[in-house]
Amino acid sequence: MMSVLTLAVDASTSTGSVAVVAGDRVLVEREVAMRGEHAERLMPAVADALRESGATAEQVERIVCGAGPGSFTGLRIAASIAKGLAVGWSVPLLAVPSPLLMIAGAPATADSGRYLAVLDAMRGDVFASCYELHEDGGAVEVAAPALIPRSEVAHMAASHAARVMGPGEPINAVPRARGVARLRCWLAERECRVDMARWEPDYGRHAEAQVRWEAAHGRPLPGG
Repeated sequence: MMSVLTLAVDASTSTGSVAVVAGDRVLVEREVAMRGEHAERLMPAVADALRESGATAEQVERIVCGAGPGSFTGLRIAASIAKGLAVGWSVPLLAVPSPLLMIAGAPATADSGRYLAVLDAMRGDVFASCYELHEDGGAVEVAAPALIPRSEVAHMAASHAARVMGPGEPINAVPRARGVARLRCWLAERECRVDMARWEPDYGRHAEAQVRWEAAHGRPLPGG
């Protein structure tokens, strides 16, 4: 059976990630900064990864995008790129939770087990979710992504008997597009394909600019 050629992208943190994956093999991967003047480097990284892998647009069979939660701006950039390429290339777009890409893409999680993925949500909070990773490429969601105070991370990890990982956590990691290579069974068992006309990433909470606007005006942002 021929391996499915996948282009995967994630930008849920300050590190943007791109990978070209054939089945369970990572052919090429790229990482770029997603802050300030570097915020538009994700698309060039996609082009570089495809060029180095030798893959053409006609050979890419699907696109996988990290679905958040995480950085509002980064998620918007990654989703826009993924949607645009999927439409232009007439291939399906699949959404995968960014915390799961963190767990599956980290070298430290070579062993199966439970992991609590933690991402900074600002204002003293974090996005936390727990998955159990299996050796066969499967995964089970133990606890869906939730916004919790950082002070509750240790308790949540203990309650799920999970190891904590994330930027600056005991297992230092960020979501990486390469995680798709370890999720073949997870992708096969779920309906991850999205309606590109309606799909938006899970931002986890309102953008900081929206929060400031609503605080200043004392009412919800129209259309927010």
